[in-house]
Amino acid sequence: MRSADSPLSGSPEGRTGGGQATGPGSRGPGTRGPGSPGWDDGLIARRARTRSDERGPENLLTGGGGHTPIGGAYAGPLRARLDALGELVGLSRTRVDSSVLAEAGRVLDEASTRQRLSSRHTVVAIAGATGSGKSTLFNALAGVPISETGLRRPTTSAPIACVWSDGAAGLLDRLAIPGRLRRKPLAGGDGDEELHGLVLVDLPDHDSAVTAHRDQVDRVLGLVDAVIWVVDPEKYADAALHERYLRPLAGHAEVTFVVLNQVDRLPGEAAEQVLDDLRRLLDEDGMALGEYEEPGATVLAVSALGGQGVGELRELLGRFVQERTAAERRLAADVAAAAGRLRPAYLADGRPGLGEEAREQFADRLARAVGAVAAGEAAEREWRRNAGRACGTPWLRLWRWYERTRTPGAEPPQEPQVVEEEATARQRVEQAVRAVADEASDGLPAPWAHAVREAAVRGAEGLPEALDDLAGSAAAPSTRPPRPAWWPAAVLVQAGMTLLQIFGALWLLGQIFGVVPPGLLPPAMVMLAGIVGGPVVEWACAAAARGPARRYGQDVERRLRETAAGCGRAKVLDPISAELMRYREVREQFATVSGTEQLPGNTLTGRGAHGHAARL
Repeated sequence: MRSADSPLSGSPEGRTGGGQATGPGSRGPGTRGPGSPGWDDGLIARRARTRSDERGPENLLTGGGGHTPIGGAYAGPLRARLDALGELVGLSRTRVDSSVLAEAGRVLDEASTRQRLSSRHTVVAIAGATGSGKSTLFNALAGVPISETGLRRPTTSAPIACVWSDGAAGLLDRLAIPGRLRRKPLAGGDGDEELHGLVLVDLPDHDSAVTAHRDQVDRVLGLVDAVIWVVDPEKYADAALHERYLRPLAGHAEVTFVVLNQVDRLPGEAAEQVLDDLRRLLDEDGMALGEYEEPGATVLAVSALGGQGVGELRELLGRFVQERTAAERRLAADVAAAAGRLRPAYLADGRPGLGEEAREQFADRLARAVGAVAAGEAAEREWRRNAGRACGTPWLRLWRWYERTRTPGAEPPQEPQVVEEEATARQRVEQAVRAVADEASDGLPAPWAHAVREAAVRGAEGLPEALDDLAGSAAAPSTRPPRPAWWPAAVLVQAGMTLLQIFGALWLLGQIFGVVPPGLLPPAMVMLAGIVGGPVVEWACAAAARGPARRYGQDVERRLRETAAGCGRAKVLDPISAELMRYREVREQFATVSGTEQLPGNTLTGRGAHGHAARL
């Protein structure tokens, strides 16, 4: 990861090309994706717009406007990573702090600017500490004394450039190197053919006592394609060099040369021992070494004064320049470093998401808040009460009528209704929203967890009132519940039982008054059958009514539950799922930027009726 004071982070001057001669298309850190005239942050709008409407067929990093960059378009994995980084910045602009995205914006700006400049040239800076001999090595590579050398420190006060071929003016303008400090290796010619395309820059001392010199070093190091670090046997292990530069530059190993100068001062095998110790320190810094044909930093020993190893370095530089891939390698390393800095904003421990269990618990809490269970139980009691009235004995109904008429204006006693207090219901709704937001954001990086909670809070505004309105329309109708088909038959049987009682009573009266022949047993049996049969029929009807009454109450509860769940899903769960979908997309873009196809825990499962993003 790039440190805050790393030269690759870009000093305030480095971000704008030194404030003197910025490259074309420079816009400042983190303001827009490269070449995008209006970076659209809206997820739906961004998907809906077509690339041809705004940018035409040009590459994302060409800047539009019909400009054909001298360097050509980036291609292959690098272009995919740059496109993904631009998308990542656009999607994250309202979620991630701008200071976190600033480095990614700087990389995109520098990519756009470098692409417009010559791809036929490779800019290589020579950097080192005071007295390391970097200016002497610069002159040795150029073949002519260009950079001043001597005992006075610091000797080099401003960057000096040596150009082996024409066409590099734009690159030198970007480095803010004035014309008076631009040289050629041989007067009147293009220099060595093997170094054709090289732009070599001698920098001031990185440990200079003059602050302006150190600032210039940091600015230029953020803009060049490659760096030659010159160290000497005395200060090759200097902590300032390793901690401030080499360690943060570990990811740029492929565009880094580390040269141990002044080896002619070391006797015998001491040079090889110092060189081995230098390799060990670089390995501890995390910098890969380009040994055994593997990509990495080049480490070699030279003597700029005596000429030892200078030819080998020149040959290595020649091959490096002719490959013409240094700019893309440097940019790829910058993208990787930016991804490392962005990693905490897009990756976190755990597997966040909104699962089926969390959704069901949210629906249960909302159902309790609207009193769905109490409403279902009340509807069940009402159904059973109606069944008792329809199938009860006439004497029971007569008694109820008498109770009503005994006190004029009196109403039949009503079952006490469970009324949910408004404050309690609102608290339950708020608690349900907090619980589902915490479940969905658990394990998310802080910016996205905050976005999920904000989406839940916004959706919860007006949710209690909406639940009240929907619950009222979804509750059981005011009319009596529908009667099953067996109710008329039960009423007829109950009426028959009543007729048996009346008939038996009249029979007994007839015997008393001598109208019918005496015989106590038959009328008593008839009357007893009616008396016993009525309650039996009423009990049987009550038992038969339990199932339908329970189903009716469950139906009322289900309607209220579904209504509450639908309202909660529209207002709370859908916005949360949209945020999780956005996070999934940025995770995919971040995986591309990082150069990995899939990141740990980067899975997505469709959940719920709408198949929203559930778990990442």
